[in-house]
Amino acid sequence: MKKLIAACLFLCAFTAHAAAVKTADLQPDNLFPRVKMETNYGTFVVELDRTKAPITVNNFLRYVVDGTYNNTIFHRVIKGFVVQGGGFTLKGAPVKTRKPIFNESGNGLKNTLGSIAMAREDDPHSATSQFFFNMGNNDGLNPSTRHWGYTVFGDIMSGMSVLEKIEKVPTQYDSNVGDQDVPTAPVILEKATLIKQK
Repeated sequence: MKKLIAACLFLCAFTAHAAAVKTADLQPDNLFPRVKMETNYGTFVVELDRTKAPITVNNFLRYVVDGTYNNTIFHRVIKGFVVQGGGFTLKGAPVKTRKPIFNESGNGLKNTLGSIAMAREDDPHSATSQFFFNMGNNDGLNPSTRHWGYTVFGDIMSGMSVLEKIEKVPTQYDSNVGDQDVPTAPVILEKATLIKQK
């Protein structure tokens, strides 16, 4: 019994330590963290805005630091609209997600060309791991007096040409993903990395 209690105490202490390290790894004092995203079409960098969307940025960075986004696909590509990813593995299986987060779409950031935003379901507070890049000025995704919008939390800093190549790929219906705008050949997010602070 004593061994069991000791093991439980060790596990609790280890879990608490791991959680503390994870929080520190999110660069909590960096208001504009940057993430490098390496794909089979090239590399681009996004800058996140923690001043306007702190909940969303922290949520996104947890998935980045955990490696959840590595070797996932961009599963929804619509030219002039969005390039969406963060939800499915190379085999089309859903990634493991955390609890949904609060919608921060009223933060003043707009769904303009080159911005990154969180995907969600009809429930405004249902965003988990999926994100998308706006490939146009999508005013209809912004909040209004009667409706929640889609939370923008950053912008492309370099490599926009990579996304412009991706948005032009041919797409088709995919029953695994359950969407009609899935690239016919996988567009892979090979690795997402939180860039070290200078």
